[in-house]
Amino acid sequence: MKVRTLFLALLLVTLLSAAYYLLVYVPRHSKAGEPVLAFMSYFLTYSPLQPIHETAYVLPDTLGVWDSPAEIRMQIATLKSGDRVYALARFRTWAHVRLLNGQDGWVDKDGLMTADTYAADEHLLGEMSNLPAQAAGHAADSVNVHIEPSRKAAVVAQLKPQQPLDIFGRRMVPRPTEGNAADVPSLPSNPVEAWYLVRSGSRAGWILGRLVELDVPKNISAYTQDVNLVAWLVLNTIDDNGRQVPQYIVADRAGTETYDYTHVRVLTWWKRKQTYAIAYREGDLQGYFPILMTHEGTLPGFRLRLVDSSGTKYQKVYALFDTITRALGTVAGWQSDATPKPPEPKHTLKRGPRHVKARK
Repeated sequence: MKVRTLFLALLLVTLLSAAYYLLVYVPRHSKAGEPVLAFMSYFLTYSPLQPIHETAYVLPDTLGVWDSPAEIRMQIATLKSGDRVYALARFRTWAHVRLLNGQDGWVDKDGLMTADTYAADEHLLGEMSNLPAQAAGHAADSVNVHIEPSRKAAVVAQLKPQQPLDIFGRRMVPRPTEGNAADVPSLPSNPVEAWYLVRSGSRAGWILGRLVELDVPKNISAYTQDVNLVAWLVLNTIDDNGRQVPQYIVADRAGTETYDYTHVRVLTWWKRKQTYAIAYREGDLQGYFPILMTHEGTLPGFRLRLVDSSGTKYQKVYALFDTITRALGTVAGWQSDATPKPPEPKHTLKRGPRHVKARK
């Protein structure tokens, strides 16, 4: 009888202690740095705060700010992409931050990027500001944009499916040999993979090429059949009864992944038939982005960044004379903006006056 009474007393004490712990202790102490033993994920663990004390910037389009990282919490503010905060500490998946108005709160730590990453992305945006977009498209799925063409590089933006973007460059890099990336469920056997330099909204960076789908303008979509179109740029516009119609240079790639394009065409507008005509084409190119738009005097034109069979870099410069495209020459290197020298005139042998011998 005594044993039974003692057992019931111990059981009652245990139940009362458990009720107190769950209903009183946990709600008061389930914050950063407190041991919380009631939940399986926290069993016999203790996670102290990790001090940071650095400026950080918001990564996603919107980021909620909460009063606590506890299970029961209240949202106190909403930040937008690019907003600056001061990160005080980290705790598990949370970051303790101070807002510009002096208010403290908690955010998802993956929603922040460091000041160094933000500055690097601003520098990249500045470099891209004077370059023409080579193509336009959208994200095929949810994907991270990285500051460098690598899955391990810092993330500078997070794109949603169908989110529009502009393409400025392309780079082939070695494919990772160990494990699969979280944003790419399956990897091909190809030892290299293509990354695109893109801009979406106010952010720029690198995204896996396979996660980009191109949005070719409808007015030139007929010229994408049976070719791998990779770029299209507007050379100029012409007036057609009050309507401004663009004329294009388009580029495609065939038989290689090494070069960004191997073939270009110039599409000019044929007013009488209300359609585009291929006014110029050139193949067997070893070209790299970006294709640059220029004005050679008053004439619209473009420059191709090419390499020869020995790998030497050079530019080939073209101008559009009404509907006629002419190659003006080449320039050494990719950074020069020099105008090619016109070809020297061919010298012909000048003959003196013929002397006719008088007849006898």
